[in-house]
Amino acid sequence: MDAKSCTSLEGPNRPGRIAPQLVGLGRATRRAPFEAAVELDPARTGAARSDGLGFGDLVGTSPAMQSVYHTARTVALAKASVLITGETGTGKGRLVRAIHDASLRAGRPFVSVQASGLAESLLESELFGHERGSFTGADRRRIGRFEQAQGGTLFLDEVGEMPLSVQVKLLRFLQERTFERVGGNESISADVRLVAATHRDLDVEVQQGRFREDLYYRLNVVGIEMPPLRERGDDIDLLATAFLGRFAAENGKPIRNFTEQAWAALRIHRWPGNVRELENAVEGAVVLCDGPQIDAHHLSLERARPRLSGGTLADIERDAIVSTLAAVNSSARAAEILGVSLRTVQYRMKKYGLTGKRFIGP
Repeated sequence: MDAKSCTSLEGPNRPGRIAPQLVGLGRATRRAPFEAAVELDPARTGAARSDGLGFGDLVGTSPAMQSVYHTARTVALAKASVLITGETGTGKGRLVRAIHDASLRAGRPFVSVQASGLAESLLESELFGHERGSFTGADRRRIGRFEQAQGGTLFLDEVGEMPLSVQVKLLRFLQERTFERVGGNESISADVRLVAATHRDLDVEVQQGRFREDLYYRLNVVGIEMPPLRERGDDIDLLATAFLGRFAAENGKPIRNFTEQAWAALRIHRWPGNVRELENAVEGAVVLCDGPQIDAHHLSLERARPRLSGGTLADIERDAIVSTLAAVNSSARAAEILGVSLRTVQYRMKKYGLTGKRFIGP
């Protein structure tokens, strides 16, 4: 996908929806569901990079990634709400942070709250605060996350898990920019930019009555979908190399690279846990490796095998050859992995019209 202008924001199903490919290098912060982060760092005044590899902490060099960076920078300078969707581990939180850092609010608070795992009353208090005596145990006034984020960005993670009653209060804030603390009557105004994320398909949640349609459209002024790592092609190599460098330095190990077998395993693996899984796999491999190169067995992945999609025998055979060639980019090495002769692979490549093509894999 080539870089697109900011006018190309519409998709077939959702207003303002774009389909970016994006991941983050940094380790995702591990917090209990009820905890939130408040960060205020005036030194962070943008998400510019000089290496050409990404946007903020996000890394990727494909044309699709460059399009995403362009869109994210454009969105960062606006005031509109943003909804980020995608599988777990794809880097949604890193994108939110990069958008904040590239915005005019970069010197103001960045506050994050995870909506999943909280009881309805606790989530409402967490977001909007509460007055003393508003419920059992409320022995003093509590300032909520919206007030803490004044002038900055509030990141609401896993918004698809939010109870309907809290959705009503969130909708009111987005419409009027005011709210009340739990147990209070005072109307409080807040200048807060809301960015939400979820791994759920909110179209389905709306259809099944679990998510308010009016709130969905308020949140999804601009929608960004994070693709799974298995669809990111050569970015797997880039990320794996970056993770290797970081963890080798952290552990004081002179590990320089991956073996050919390790590269094949990395490229063929389906990465159901996405970037987070890749990061953990490389970190574990660095810990286990005693030599200068990480081998496939250090990665603790399922043995690299082509993903067979079914269909006719010819379809399965073709998928196997394409997947393996995509991983190793060598017909001789592909023959070795598949357990057939080089001549057989070359014959099948010619038969299926694969000769001379660059293989990107299914």
